[in-house]
Amino acid sequence: MKSLTGKTVLVTGGATGIGKSIVEKMAAEGANVVINYITHEKESAELVDQINANKGKAKRFKADISNEKQVEEMYAFIEKEFGVLDVLVNNAGMQKDKEFLKMELDDWHKVTSVDLAGHFLCSREAGKAFMKKDIKKDESTRGVIIFITSVHQIIPWSGHANYTAAKGGAAMLMKTIAQELAPNHIRVNAVAPGAVRTPINEENFEDEKKKQQILRKIPFDRPGKPEEIASAVAFLASDEASYITGTTLYVDGGMTLYADFAHGG
Repeated sequence: MKSLTGKTVLVTGGATGIGKSIVEKMAAEGANVVINYITHEKESAELVDQINANKGKAKRFKADISNEKQVEEMYAFIEKEFGVLDVLVNNAGMQKDKEFLKMELDDWHKVTSVDLAGHFLCSREAGKAFMKKDIKKDESTRGVIIFITSVHQIIPWSGHANYTAAKGGAAMLMKTIAQELAPNHIRVNAVAPGAVRTPINEENFEDEKKKQQILRKIPFDRPGKPEEIASAVAFLASDEASYITGTTLYVDGGMTLYADFAHGG
């Protein structure tokens, strides 16, 4: 049996890139998938059609996850369409890079409102939805929340103060709510990708100089694939991970080993 058969999964920012791969993997594992999006109308519609054409079940919902009212409306939609939520994947995120001394408060708020506050709102509503379930004492999981963070939750990154602060905050948010919700049999974990090749950063890998600068940081000597992130997420969402909570799984080819030190130091 597929590992997520009959489960309902919400993937925020699920229309493109890593989010799209997570959606496809969840659907392949038998889940009913709700794709949250905000700007990718065409891509989200095509992804829903693709999954449904392959005998899966997918819906989409347009919502700005930094907007409390829109998040609440999205969860009401999920309850109406599928009855109950089983897994939330906090994937939506953005970057607005700038040197720290030139960074404006608006640059800070735009990133943290999505990458941190948005994940708080979605996680809170997921927790409320999970608590509506009646489970037997010996059942292991009432619901699962998975944050997509980054290696930059622990690795500083000049020019990205807003992004790294949000990712570091999300990592601690994950741990704190994992601790708080564990007695309710709700599991909360994170997947932290390293450098992953997606359409949004394709130019960095087509430019040989930029490519080598990136590869120097990766002991495994290649960028990750979105599908590799999706597989880690699917594992944490499944019952195979039923005793795992409060943990970050780094999928980074060794980037957190600080590979530059392999070249001397």
